Amino acid sequence: MNLSLFIARRIIGKNQYRFSKPVIRIAITAIALSLTVMLLSVSIIKGFQQEIRNKVIGFSSHIQVSDVNSDYSYESKLLNHSDSLKKVLLHTNGIKHVQGFATKAGIIKTSQDIQGVILKGVSYDFDSSFLKTILVEGLIPTYNLNQKSNDILISKKLANSLKLKLNDQLQMYFIQQPVRVRKFKIVGIFDSGVAEFDQRLVIGDIQHIQKLNQWTSKDVGGLEVQLHTFNNLESVSQTLYYQMGIDVLIKTVIDNNPQLFDWLELQDLNVKVILFLMIIVGAINMITALFILILEQTSLIGTLKALGSTNWMIRKIFLYHSAYLIIKGMFIGNVIGLSLAFLQKKYQWLELDAATYYMSFIPIDINFINILLLNIGTLALCMFILVAPSYLISQIQPIKAIQFD
Repeated sequence: MNLSLFIARRIIGKNQYRFSKPVIRIAITAIALSLTVMLLSVSIIKGFQQEIRNKVIGFSSHIQVSDVNSDYSYESKLLNHSDSLKKVLLHTNGIKHVQGFATKAGIIKTSQDIQGVILKGVSYDFDSSFLKTILVEGLIPTYNLNQKSNDILISKKLANSLKLKLNDQLQMYFIQQPVRVRKFKIVGIFDSGVAEFDQRLVIGDIQHIQKLNQWTSKDVGGLEVQLHTFNNLESVSQTLYYQMGIDVLIKTVIDNNPQLFDWLELQDLNVKVILFLMIIVGAINMITALFILILEQTSLIGTLKALGSTNWMIRKIFLYHSAYLIIKGMFIGNVIGLSLAFLQKKYQWLELDAATYYMSFIPIDINFINILLLNIGTLALCMFILVAPSYLISQIQPIKAIQFD
């Protein structure tokens, strides 16, 4: 039988708290609030990172393969041997989908406004699953090799800026010699919340760009590569670099958006600071509660020492007691934190300024592995911190302790 655990249960079961009850309640509350804040912080930051990352990847894929002489211009250069490159990509482990694209700078002119935009041309192999999640009006156009389509998608922000609506027709001017004009019809309007894309991106048929650039129907400006998971981004990009050599330029979504991803990584530092502060708050309150418990049970400590109990055995009684209080606080914190997280995830009742945060609501990512690790880490760290204060028991003399009231 574990005597320390048995005595701890007896103390807890009889609820023998004289003047420590308020302190114990405060300690449990501190643990509960700390875990609630930690759960919400991790869920919000991870949800925020995932939401932004998915939007950026949705517009530009995980990896882009283009001509080695390509720069950061909005005018795509012809990618040679795109068919053979596509076959190589499709047979590479970790790659889910490959699609051709091309971009070209243009100007939309209406009767009242003018706006510079980027026409992104896509073809029959375009994966529109992401656009379906952000489509607010109309439909996603389908493109094929047999017939050129004038249907385009624009953002809600761009439509409002140019005072355009669904099914309106517009003219887009392309600055080249001579200046070319193309007519398009708006069949769908999307809203991603990411200003960098919403302010200028127009999605249309790649055949317009092919004709403007005097390319063939098989030519593209680049290939977009979608992976099964973002975690394989570095390894797959390295594999492609060695497979394809120096004739092509391979850029990851991080290479194309370095400032955005640096900002997202900075959020991890914020989470670490919050976790550290919350653990310290909970641990300090538990140390205070432990000292009060030891003071309250001084007579019991003296009696146990007189009966031959070791200091470590007595210390374990109070460590077991502390573990019970910590677990009780963690249970309450999990209930509160997860309830708030599920409510926000379902109803999205806490909103954000989309112009600043790239989305109109606080996103939540409920990852049960992260929750489990957070709970285990909280319990382990709090118990580790309490080992040193429990050393106070070894300083208590049996005779004085028995006489203590």
